[in-house]
Amino acid sequence: MAPPSASPHSQANKILILHPASARPSQHLHQRDGAIRYTDPETGFSFSEFKAAYTLTSNIVYRFALPSNPPSGAYDAVIQVVAPVQVGWTGLAWGGTMLKNPLTVGYPNGNSKPTVSSRWANALCRGCTQWNSGSSTVRLNPSGTSRLAFAYSPGRPSTPSSNSSSIPVHEVANAWSHDFSLGLNANWQELLAKNGVS
Repeated sequence: MAPPSASPHSQANKILILHPASARPSQHLHQRDGAIRYTDPETGFSFSEFKAAYTLTSNIVYRFALPSNPPSGAYDAVIQVVAPVQVGWTGLAWGGTMLKNPLTVGYPNGNSKPTVSSRWANALCRGCTQWNSGSSTVRLNPSGTSRLAFAYSPGRPSTPSSNSSSIPVHEVANAWSHDFSLGLNANWQELLAKNGVS
């Protein structure tokens, strides 16, 4: 599936992480206190959406779609990240901090397409909802809240077309408790197939 083009109603580029799902920019630029449910008209996925303010007037939108009956261990997630064009890169810390949990970084590659980069060795997009942290196993709660964090920099990666490019240090980082239950999808396998994922 080709990445979507920018919406004529917004100056946002779309950075897609983990699965090439389409994304529509949110219309309001302010951070919400919590997640809302968003259904993507192109992919059919229902997402739990959070707007993370990185300036007083700008947001990065994080959306998560999950299976309604995930396995007891690691489970798959579809994530959309919608960021304005001035964002050099944005990152997501699956465990709410930079240390001892998977980090996902996305940025435009210079050709109106996203580059996705996993910034933790052996972290996979499939099943990245559970990991080992020291002597314990951490699993995101699909039917409740889990702590996440984001980072942002206006600086661009040194080699935008490479998923191993060096990136400048973030200027803003923050964390929130995300309600994943708003993004549960009963027709998970059907939606994956519809979007070309088997």
